[in-house]
Amino acid sequence: MLVFLVKRIANAILVMLAVAFLAFMSFRFLGDPVEMMVNESATQEQRDELRERLGLNHGIVEQYARFVIRAAQGDFGLSWRNQQDVITLIGERFPATFELVLIATIISLVVGIPLGVFTAIGRGRWWAEGLQFGSIIGVSLPSFVVGIMLILIFSVTLGWLPGFGRGDVVDLGWWSTGLLTRSGRAAVVLPAVSLSLFQITLVMRLVRAEMLETLRTDFIKFARARGVPRRALWFRHALKNCLMPVITLTAMQFGNLIAFALVTETVFQWPGMGMLFMQAVTFVDIPVMSAYLCIVSFIFVALNTLVDIAYALIDPRLRTA
Repeated sequence: MLVFLVKRIANAILVMLAVAFLAFMSFRFLGDPVEMMVNESATQEQRDELRERLGLNHGIVEQYARFVIRAAQGDFGLSWRNQQDVITLIGERFPATFELVLIATIISLVVGIPLGVFTAIGRGRWWAEGLQFGSIIGVSLPSFVVGIMLILIFSVTLGWLPGFGRGDVVDLGWWSTGLLTRSGRAAVVLPAVSLSLFQITLVMRLVRAEMLETLRTDFIKFARARGVPRRALWFRHALKNCLMPVITLTAMQFGNLIAFALVTETVFQWPGMGMLFMQAVTFVDIPVMSAYLCIVSFIFVALNTLVDIAYALIDPRLRTA
């Protein structure tokens, strides 16, 4: 088990070093940091002093090593646009993104798992086939189209829910949340539903496939022969054996939602990390872009590693392999 853990952690470190190298090279290919940070009236001496302070006069290997050491300590420098510490900017936006992704994940599980069970036990019926067809539409529609349709229907036409912003928030130390206010809860509904639609279809189709396979197994046949009620057979016995792939998918998709929530955040003007990244791309704010890339990649790698370790703890065959 120790060798397995060492290998997984070593792989995670190598992946993060590769991501850090890509983030570091963005500084060299997307413009001169000195020219973007100083004003037009700056003298050559001021430019040289800033270049020396940023360490741009050193070799590329030394610059990369310094970048990795600072990034490991959470130091990504100053934002070229806001002239503020990058990690502070991301820390202010992370609660909004985490809150949105968490609500979207909960919605996808609460809706997707029952739909998967019902489409499996109702295989061949018109309503089950209709849900299957609807899941194809849910997978195919781009998230920005879904977001715009939700805003048009529930915000513009019906006026039930706000179509942009986060509403009122409450500060709990360094963390901010809108779930404790009425306007905050109302504001999170539409972007969370928009973000969760693709996840709902994935969970539903995965649960359906696993349920169909589980219902064919011998222990389900024996339970049915013993007279176990159908509801208990479906939800107590069969569903429990289908949840491991769902847990894996949810863990993997959680990082995916954080990474690709930027489209939803842009459509709904949600003040999260994705919105900050889009602003950084617009103004070529390389430190913010590099920090976003490293942080999101770290979340992916950490979740992958945790899932691998969980599998190894559950299945001894992976440890011996």
